Amino acid sequence: MDVLVERALGPPLARQEVEVVERKGLGHPDTICDHLADAVERALARFYLDRFGAVLHHNVDKMLLVAGSSRPAFGGGEVDEPVDLILAGRATVDVRGVRVPVEEIAVETCRAWIRQHLRYLDPDGHVRLHCRIRPGSAELVDLFTQQARTGVWLSNDTSSGVGFAPRTPTERLVLETERRLGDLRAGERPEIGEDVKLMAVRRGGSVDLTVAAAFVGRHLRDLDAYRDARERLGQLAGHFASEVSGLDVRARVNTADDLDRGAIYLTVTGTSAEAGDDGQVGRGNRASGLITPYRPMTMEAVAGKNPVSHVGKIYNVAAELLAADVVARVDGVVAAEVQLVSSIGRPVREPQLLHVRVHTEPGVDPVALRQPVEDLARAHMAETPDLAERLIRGEIPVC
Repeated sequence: MDVLVERALGPPLARQEVEVVERKGLGHPDTICDHLADAVERALARFYLDRFGAVLHHNVDKMLLVAGSSRPAFGGGEVDEPVDLILAGRATVDVRGVRVPVEEIAVETCRAWIRQHLRYLDPDGHVRLHCRIRPGSAELVDLFTQQARTGVWLSNDTSSGVGFAPRTPTERLVLETERRLGDLRAGERPEIGEDVKLMAVRRGGSVDLTVAAAFVGRHLRDLDAYRDARERLGQLAGHFASEVSGLDVRARVNTADDLDRGAIYLTVTGTSAEAGDDGQVGRGNRASGLITPYRPMTMEAVAGKNPVSHVGKIYNVAAELLAADVVARVDGVVAAEVQLVSSIGRPVREPQLLHVRVHTEPGVDPVALRQPVEDLARAHMAETPDLAERLIRGEIPVC
């Protein structure tokens, strides 16, 4: 394994003049697809482990959400056309004559997740589920089975994963503000839907925070109530963001509204999936939980990929964890970026490149840090089987 440690160019992102950070919340159609695909993947992995003692070949990282149609209204509203969820991928469906109920697992897992996380989207009445998961090729299934016996997992793709640490104040404010709005939704502000998207643009020490929030019609009596709820949400979001980051934050909510015409972001179910927006795995948050164009990024979709051989998932998560560990445990490092590159057919724990770029305290030479960073990197890669177990248990969020 080639480990390269060098000084990062320029100042850490938090000290740069401009930064852009986005997060698509729980009820955004893209995030729904990510969560559902990964929930199905974990359910299949658990079934394989419980029934056959090993994780068998599967990847279910292809999901498309086709929005329905609805008639939102104050005090209620109706969903006229259901949301279509189309789940595709590959999975082991037969083991020595024993059938694996892949479709049943996928459909019930999706319904259970929707029931738990989206209050007003009825998984039976508002959603049509289409499972198109097919068997993997005989060669891939056989290769996977051999690896399960030996415990040496081989990369199933040539791909890359990236991670960084620590979070900047802007990144923290986006993550924490979305979480706190979720707390409000579960408490005194039930009119806030699950579909909340935040975009933060920082210039120096000031942040413009744009919030797109789906409001739930059944909790609002009229347009005045909507206006009041929107203004209150803007105040709370700005307060939360400033408190978390220490930055000067101006928050605006639903900037496309035209109150005079009654054109507002009102929904029946709390998500734009009911009518306004389609979704797809991999189009939303990265493994960091954020969309960060001023950071190193990868186009790889993480959700739904198996956690033992698919480096598209493993390397993005491992890079995040390694970057955080480098900052926490290597004296003199104030920030780190990690890039992992696989080579198909090579052991997962042996990437062809492990590149760590570090920002250091004044006077610290990155060359002197090479050995402790390399030691951490090797330890993290050796622990990829343990990482797989944590991913299957759902301990590490991937979206």
